[in-house]
Amino acid sequence: MDKFTVLTGVAAPLPMINIDTDMIIPKQFLKTIKRTGLGKHLFDEMRYTADGQEVAEFVLNKPAYRGAKILVAGDNFGCGSSREHAPWALLDFGIRCVIAPSFADIFYNNCFKNGILPIRLTKEQVDLLLDDASRGANAVITIDLERQEITGPDGGKITFEVEPFRKHCLLNGLDDIGLTLQNVSSIDSYESNLAGDRPWIRI
Repeated sequence: MDKFTVLTGVAAPLPMINIDTDMIIPKQFLKTIKRTGLGKHLFDEMRYTADGQEVAEFVLNKPAYRGAKILVAGDNFGCGSSREHAPWALLDFGIRCVIAPSFADIFYNNCFKNGILPIRLTKEQVDLLLDDASRGANAVITIDLERQEITGPDGGKITFEVEPFRKHCLLNGLDDIGLTLQNVSSIDSYESNLAGDRPWIRI
């Protein structure tokens, strides 16, 4: 998993509440277990018409936001079914941070496990960032995870909270497998001792 330290990029405004995981990545794209290739289907039913043409008015189809790295959204982001494909699709598109007043718990947890930083802020703070994000290509903000600080286009700063353990994992690029591999020497030692003590067990 890629480390998350300081992220600077264009923020795309999506001021909708209750954006569920089926809106983020519709069910027909869940046949794969690969984490790549899903970005083109992110928000598929909002980004494209029934015959596959881009919807020009949708924010991520606008030239200024095609390379957005940050998404600023409304309350209860990621609600609905518990599909890990939702953060996979965001990450594959290039989104490394989602900012909203609240998130569905399972989606929130899945973000951290996949290298995405979900930031909870008050509605008033989100509204300020939505206003910043409406500036198009000038909607560049910086997120410093170590400092837990967001810097807007005009230099204004907003601090945010993140659990220390999750912060540690993101800063060091550690998913569940990475965390386990930090103890690989202890695991190897245990298995070696187990083989000696119980030779009838095949490891």
